[in-house]
Amino acid sequence: MIRPLYDWTMRQAGRRNAVWALAGVSFIESSLFPIPPDVLLIPMVLANRHRAWTLAAVCTLASVIGGWLGYAIGYYLFETLGRQILTFYHAMDHYESLRAGFDQWGMWIIIIKGATPIPFKLVTIASGAFKFSLLWFTVAAVISRSMRFFLVAGLLWTFGEPIRAFIERRLTLLTSLFVILLVGGIVAVKVLL
Repeated sequence: MIRPLYDWTMRQAGRRNAVWALAGVSFIESSLFPIPPDVLLIPMVLANRHRAWTLAAVCTLASVIGGWLGYAIGYYLFETLGRQILTFYHAMDHYESLRAGFDQWGMWIIIIKGATPIPFKLVTIASGAFKFSLLWFTVAAVISRSMRFFLVAGLLWTFGEPIRAFIERRLTLLTSLFVILLVGGIVAVKVLL
């Protein structure tokens, strides 16, 4: 099932309406679709590096709006639909572990998990199911998704084709390091001030 979806997504990157496909994949990946938008973003940026920032912004905006759909599924339809989605993706164990820290660390959980290749739908559906503030969910989603997509676009804009293989092999490591540096910097600022 994953291979045909992946192949379809890759075909979209070369089409004239690829930006709409990028927005669509970014939107639906936040609640249902298993393929991350990076598979469209990477070839689209490599094809036209001058559009890197615009494409990252499209991914971010569509992903956050799609995150609202995931949030609504968790908030209103968790028992009928949300649980089934998370079960399908074998994410219920992660869902239960999120429950423990979400009240205290919800915003950080959204920022950190949303910036990594962990399926964002887990975070969006859980945020709604846990009744996390929609305003703070949105703020955290904008931060995390822009970190994720602008990092990928920035590396591609700077280094071009040679970075593609590197990113695809080490996306989890790169985004995790970025998040560690970000959180470390915030903690350092709080300690120093």
